[in-house]
Amino acid sequence: MTQQGDRSSQVKVNLDELLARVENDHELLCELIDIFKEDFPRLMQLLQQSVSRKDMRSVEAASHALKGMLSGLSVTQAAATASRLEEMAREGKTSGLIDVLRLLENEVAGLLPELDGYAEKAKP
Repeated sequence: MTQQGDRSSQVKVNLDELLARVENDHELLCELIDIFKEDFPRLMQLLQQSVSRKDMRSVEAASHALKGMLSGLSVTQAAATASRLEEMAREGKTSGLIDVLRLLENEVAGLLPELDGYAEKAKP
């Protein structure tokens, strides 16, 4: 039986889907990864702070932005979890919010080094 903690060792990016999305444009891929690396940590921190304050409007906004960013890079499992957080916030459900945030944190653990690896391989 796989535990949630084991997810961080799994591949997070659907690379085939991502390359198709950018039409195998490796320069564009690197640009997208750079933008993600700049915005992602700030958004995750905002989400964590918003969850701890139970600021549901900010949780909804931050998780929506993260969902879009993660979807754009074909990080489908984490995008689905961000979507779940967004929906919980929209419905005002605070029960379980921290658990879903922890799940998202596990799913994105190691994501930046994984993306760096793809960007390094994409360079000419």
